Amino acid sequence: MRIVRGFTPVDRPAIAALYWEAFGQKLGRALGPRDRALRFIETVLSPDHAFCAFDEDGRLLGVAGFKTLEGALVGGDFADMARVYGRIGAMWRLAVLALLSRETENVRFLMDGIFVAPEARGQGVGTRLLDAIAAEARARGYHEVRLDVVEDNTRARALYERVGYRAVARHSTGLLRYVFRFRAATTMVLDLG
Repeated sequence: MRIVRGFTPVDRPAIAALYWEAFGQKLGRALGPRDRALRFIETVLSPDHAFCAFDEDGRLLGVAGFKTLEGALVGGDFADMARVYGRIGAMWRLAVLALLSRETENVRFLMDGIFVAPEARGQGVGTRLLDAIAAEARARGYHEVRLDVVEDNTRARALYERVGYRAVARHSTGLLRYVFRFRAATTMVLDLG
């Protein structure tokens, strides 16, 4: 397995599909239907905000994204969204997604999504990607990494705890649970010191 910073244009469809597989349940009402969501995600993926794991044959195993003031793994703006969903579709989608957005801060480096191909789970891919995120945070001068995990994702939370993340806050989605299909998320932090 090799971990690389960024990806090539050829990798965009596989990354978009794997992202949708991981987060489509949560984002389906805001970004669906699937074909439009894949088209949108594929066009707005930022290689500057990603670490990718590939096997020796070049097959994508997983991705970890991060968010900075300069962008995120899955970014885009109104124009990007309007090209796929139309102006009205873009307006309401951006408003809904803004409710889910986690802002960057100067104190902690923000990991913004990790997803591993189902056939590669349990093989250390997630751990290697988390190590790459921690190394990037250190290189940028951060002392902590922050992430959010939905309460139902016990497998991911167990991985985070195994590598040293600790829960620091819980956020209820309230009525938004009907849109995003989860009741709460936990903020977790990794101390890099």
